[in-house]
Order: sequence, then structure tokens, then C-alpha cells
Amino acid sequence: MATIDVCLSPELLPLYHLEGKLVIVVDILRATSCMVTAIAHGVDHIIPFDNLEECAGMKAQGYLTAAERDGKQVEGFDFGNSPFTFMNPEVEGKKIAVTTTNGTACIKKSEGAKEIGIGSFLNLRAVAAYIRTTKSDVVIACSAWKGKPNAEDTLFAGVLIELLPEFEPESDNCLLALTLWKAAKENPVGFINETTHVKRLHKLGITDDIEFCMKQDVYPIMLLIKEGQIQKA
Repeated sequence: MATIDVCLSPELLPLYHLEGKLVIVVDILRATSCMVTAIAHGVDHIIPFDNLEECAGMKAQGYLTAAERDGKQVEGFDFGNSPFTFMNPEVEGKKIAVTTTNGTACIKKSEGAKEIGIGSFLNLRAVAAYIRTTKSDVVIACSAWKGKPNAEDTLFAGVLIELLPEFEPESDNCLLALTLWKAAKENPVGFINETTHVKRLHKLGITDDIEFCMKQDVYPIMLLIKEGQIQKA
């Protein structure tokens, strides 16, 4: 039987044996939600960076650039970290380089895996369906907030585990995530409105992004990283 596990923070990834496994990176608020939205709206591919300078340098290669630090768009970049900015027809067919506070760093720390997928509530069941086809052992890698576990990514891990009962849990993190999801599933938006990151975003005037990023199955697509590029599977 294939196994499933949850890593609650990128800082804990060195404790996981990723070789031969499928890692699903999740940053609900908001990096992976933006990636799914961008590809769904016609972006050709996305290259993630954990470094601002390297990301900015991709402009010279014809890339649009997106950067977020501490919830805010970084000056000099084309986009920040709102999914609504990627619903623009002007992004269709374009290439985007992106760096964020947590999500892209988590992707980089997952690079020892056999395969890396991008997860969000927006493509939840597409992720579950892909996992079933691979029959690989799975690690859900939560991007967290600056190394500290967060509720929204853990909720995603919980609902994904609920959708995959045929996978054997590998650690108690699975139980923690599933229990949190069961406690919040009747009103997940209301639940995360009490979280520190949502309160942080509210102080920046960011509200619409939160409700949108919690919507399930808006885009029936699976994203994988191939040769460093995030693209539709």
C-alpha cells in the first residue's frame, strides 16, 4: 500500500526521505493558488526562485516577473501574489518567473523528490486524481509561514488525506491535519479568518484573495515541475 505523509514546515523537510516520492507543495495563501490560476488562464510555464535577484534577472530572458515578501508585492516586479492579477488575458502564452516568501522556498527544498506537484484548493480533486494514478508514496509539503506551521496549508493536507483513504498514513501529522480539516470543513473560510496570516493580509487590505483561494475545484488541472518549469501535467 502506498503511503501519505504531511510535512508541516519546509524546515522539517530534511527529516523526510523524498527519494522516489511524489511531493505536493502547497501554499494556499497564496503562492500555489496563484500558480494554478496563472496556468489555468493560459500562462505557458512558471519558473520558481527563492532569490529576488535571480527572479528579477529573468526579465532579460523575456519573462514576466512576480515577487512577494511579507504579503506585499516587491517594487520593480510585474506582479505580486494575488491570483486575480493572473486572470488578465495579457498573460496568455507568457512565461513567468516567481519568488515568494514561503511557497517557492518550499519548492526548492523539495527538489530531492522523484516528482513535485503543485496543490491548492482550486485544483484539489485534480491533485487527488493524479496521486491515485501514480500510486507513489506521497508527502504533502506545507509552505508554512517563515518556518512556522500554519492552519490553511494544514487544512489542505487534511482534506487531501480525506480524499485518499486508500493511502496509508505515515505519521501522526496526517491525523493532526485530518482532525483540523474535520473541525473546519463546515466553514473553512470562517475558520481561517481567525488565523494569524489572514489577519496579516487583512492589515494589508487583502480580503478577496482569501475567499477565492479557499474555493474548491475551480480549475480541474494538475501542475507538475519538469526541468525546473511549473506546467500543466
